[in-house]
Amino acid sequence: MTLVIRTPQEMKELRRKINGSVGFVPTMGALHSGHEQLLKQARQESDFVVLSIFVNPTQFNDPKDFEKYPLTWEQDLERAQAQKVDAVFYPDYESLYPDNYRYKVIETAFSNELCGSKRPGHFDGVLSVVMKLFNIVQPNQAYFGEKDFQQLSLIQGMVESFFMDLRIVSVPTVREDDGLAKSSRNVRLTPEERLKAPLIYKTIKDCSSAEEAREKLTDLGFKVDYVTDFKSRRFVAAFLGEVRLIDNVEI
Repeated sequence: MTLVIRTPQEMKELRRKINGSVGFVPTMGALHSGHEQLLKQARQESDFVVLSIFVNPTQFNDPKDFEKYPLTWEQDLERAQAQKVDAVFYPDYESLYPDNYRYKVIETAFSNELCGSKRPGHFDGVLSVVMKLFNIVQPNQAYFGEKDFQQLSLIQGMVESFFMDLRIVSVPTVREDDGLAKSSRNVRLTPEERLKAPLIYKTIKDCSSAEEAREKLTDLGFKVDYVTDFKSRRFVAAFLGEVRLIDNVEI
């Protein structure tokens, strides 16, 4: 049976009772098969698996984007139970931010590039909430997908910089059969946009340069935020209608 924990105090009390290793998968809910892959790996490598579900308002630079984020609690709980998750940590804003976000974690270099340059404050919110969750859950290992490779890199750097006693496990991007990276935002695509969306992955994979990929995506009707080659990876962010999609590939 999967426990549902609502407050940091309850989660910390539970943690003190757990023997063995704890694997942790932090999410904002709207779970899909990409999240399930994280949970499967956590289940294989951990004695006790904790999933958190919290739509974190501090990482949304656009309030409208926050309001539109899909909330699917009942389906998420069913998926958690199917993956044999031991506990779901499901806090509210007041319990997770008793200071109302007066204190925050800031990275001053990579977080200002790529998505960070387009979404001011986004990674401050990500790093702040992830540190809070790590301090509450106290996992031995935490699992993150490579789809948001910038986020993964920043969290790895935070753990290293603050001498945090846990291991960050990166899990390869899970894709649809047509190549589109799994994302909770995909449900907001119209049927026409959904047919076009896989061209992001195909384009950044097949083009010989970032500039060629940018031009091709623009010609295909995407509103491109960026296509950038950085440290042996090609990163992209582009809009289809109102939905901002990200992806990356090794080059």
